Amino acid sequence: MPTLSDSKTIDTVVMIDDVPDGVRCHTRDDLERRLLRKLDLRMSIILILYTLNFIDRTNISNARLQGLEKDLHLHGEQYATTLSILSVGYITMQVPGPSVILPCCMLAWGTISVFLDPSFTGIVVARFFLGLAEAPFFPGVIFLVSKWYKRDEVALRIALISSGIFLSSAFGSLFASGILHGMQDKIGQAAWRWLFYIEGGITISVAICAMFILPDFPELAISRLAEDGYDDADELGKQTTMQGLRDALSDRKVWLFSVAAMFQIVGLSFIGYFPTLCATLGYDTTVTLLLCAPPWVFGGVVSFALTWYSDKKQKRYKCFMVSNAICVLAFIISIFTMDKAARYISLFLMTQVIGGYLLLFGWISNTFAREPAKRAVAIALMNALGQIGGIIGAYVWPSSWGPTYRYSYAICIVALGVSTGMLGGMYLYLKQLNEQIERNEQDVHDINELRDPIGFRYLV
Repeated sequence: MPTLSDSKTIDTVVMIDDVPDGVRCHTRDDLERRLLRKLDLRMSIILILYTLNFIDRTNISNARLQGLEKDLHLHGEQYATTLSILSVGYITMQVPGPSVILPCCMLAWGTISVFLDPSFTGIVVARFFLGLAEAPFFPGVIFLVSKWYKRDEVALRIALISSGIFLSSAFGSLFASGILHGMQDKIGQAAWRWLFYIEGGITISVAICAMFILPDFPELAISRLAEDGYDDADELGKQTTMQGLRDALSDRKVWLFSVAAMFQIVGLSFIGYFPTLCATLGYDTTVTLLLCAPPWVFGGVVSFALTWYSDKKQKRYKCFMVSNAICVLAFIISIFTMDKAARYISLFLMTQVIGGYLLLFGWISNTFAREPAKRAVAIALMNALGQIGGIIGAYVWPSSWGPTYRYSYAICIVALGVSTGMLGGMYLYLKQLNEQIERNEQDVHDINELRDPIGFRYLV
C-alpha cells in the first residue's frame, strides 16, 4: 500500500502546489485525483476498524438469541442495563486525538471482549470499560476525515468508512450464526462465549496492524484545505484546545446539533434490538440471524446513494429529512401490522436511516470546518450528548412490549420528529448566516475587515 509520505506522493503534492491557486486546469485536476486516490487507499483501513468496532459493540444482541440471558440469569431490565452502561462509559472519553489513538482504543476493547466475565456484574463492568475504550474512536474518525478531505468530499467518505455499520450488522450476523450454531459446548464453553472470544481476537490482531498504517495530520495536503474556504493554510491547527473548547461551548450551533443528535439516537435505538425484532417473525435463531443480513445490505446501498447525492448537490438537511421520513414510514408499518412480509419490508426501510445519521456528522464537520480545535470539541460534545440518547434508547424496547413493540416504535417516531424539527431550525439559521455573509461581501470596502474568507458559505 503506498504511503502518504513516500517520494512519489510528495512529488505529487509539490506539483499541485506549483500550479497557481484557483487555476482549474487538466494537469492540476489530474494531480489532485492521484493524491485523492492514494489518500482513499490509505484511509480504507478505517473501514475494517469501524466494522470490527460495531461488531464488538453489538455482538451482545446476537448472543442474546443463543442463551446469554438464561446463562447470566438476567431478568427485568437487566439486559437493557447491559446495553445502556456502554453509553455511560462512552460519554466520558470523547475528545479525539492523533490517529494512533484509534488502533490503541481498538486493542483495548478487543481485550475487554476476550476477557469478559460471564456474570451480570462482570458483563456490566466490561461493557462500561468497553464504552470508555470505544469513546474516542468515532469522533476521532470523523475528525481525521475532516482534516484530510474538502467539505464536498466529507459526507461520502464518512459514509464509506462508516459502512462498517452495515457490514458488521449484515455479515456480523452471518458470522455469528455460524459460531452460535457450531461452537456450543466446545471446551465446555457456551456458543455465545466463543462469539466474544473469536471476534475479540480478530479485533486485537487488526489493531496491531493498523498502528503502522493510519495517517495523521495532513501537512502534505494542507493546500487543498486552504482552497476550500479554510483560513490561510499557515493558520490551520494553531487554535489551542482550550480556545476550541471555549468557542464550542459558547456557540449555540454546537448545542443545537448535540441535542438533536440525542433525539436522533433515541430514534435509532432499534439497532441494538435488531435481531430481537427479526425474531418476532417467528423463525429459529440461525434463520433469524440470516434474515438480519439483507436489510443492512439494502441500507448500505441507499446510504451510499444518499450521501453521494448530498455531496454532489451540497445539500445536507433535505437528504437528512428524507432519510428520517422513510424510517418513520417503516415504524408506522410495524405499528399497524404483524404480517411477516410487511414487517420484514419495514426492517429494510429502517436500516437506511443510518445514512441520515452519517450526514448529520458530515454536516457538523462542514459547519466548523475552518476551526480544527473547535471542530474536534464540537464533534466530541455532539457524540457525547448524543449517547444520552443511547442510554434512554436502551430502555425503549422492554420485552413486555413485544412482540409488536408498538409503544417502542411510537417513541422512536416522536424522537425522529423532534430531531428533524430542530435541525430544520438549524437549516434556516445557517441559510440566514449565508445571506448575511453574502451581504457583507457586497458591502465591504476592505476585504481584511471580513470575518469569513471570500466565497465561504455554510453547507445546508
